[in-house]
Amino acid sequence: MRGALGVGALGLMLMAGCAAETKLRPVPEAGVLQGGKSSAITEADGVRLTADGSAWQGSPSDLERRVTPVYVRLENQGQRPLRLEYKDFALVGQESRFRYSALPPLSLRRATSSEDSQAPARYAPAMYPRGRMWVGGGYGYGPYRGWGPGWYGPWGWGNSFYGPYYGPPYYYEQPLPTEDMLNNALPEGTLEPGGTQEGFLYFQGVARRENAVTLQVKLVDAQTDEPFGSLAIPFQVSTK
Repeated sequence: MRGALGVGALGLMLMAGCAAETKLRPVPEAGVLQGGKSSAITEADGVRLTADGSAWQGSPSDLERRVTPVYVRLENQGQRPLRLEYKDFALVGQESRFRYSALPPLSLRRATSSEDSQAPARYAPAMYPRGRMWVGGGYGYGPYRGWGPGWYGPWGWGNSFYGPYYGPPYYYEQPLPTEDMLNNALPEGTLEPGGTQEGFLYFQGVARRENAVTLQVKLVDAQTDEPFGSLAIPFQVSTK
């Protein structure tokens, strides 16, 4: 029985480790490709946009499995102050034409909680060698029905959070947004002529819905709220 449980846990762990990561890669007609063809540049009406859909390297490391982060850099080379607001940025599905607006970082907890409530729980079971327990980090759910550090020493079941009636431990999925996400988000505000601003935008996950999307930016005068142009970079949605 114990051997069967071990095989089952290993299978679940391998499945979790092989979950697809979503990357947005610019198509050849996206403009000037940069950085090993992972980012692209376009410009219009005095504003230059650089975008990279595979630049995230912060915490959590599996962010692309939960939302779609896109790094953007905006350079205002024109004469008008440029308004930077999340509602002016969107990913638009090539076939569906659905518009995925950029999400304010602090709204991600509500958005991902709603999405996760409709999907199976995504926990990776920890493995332990014969005669001892081992957990490689994270948090475990203990016998007192609370979250505790995911560390279980070589002393067996009796000295860990888990008793013999609770089964093997699980990793805890980090809630969003993380500190890295907040610190690296594109700030809203006004980009004056001659100025540059950069950061990440966060969108609803598009991997299961779209094969290709276009990043669209509406250019709006910060003083008059008058739209004066737009920028667009098409991306192919790839998973690996």
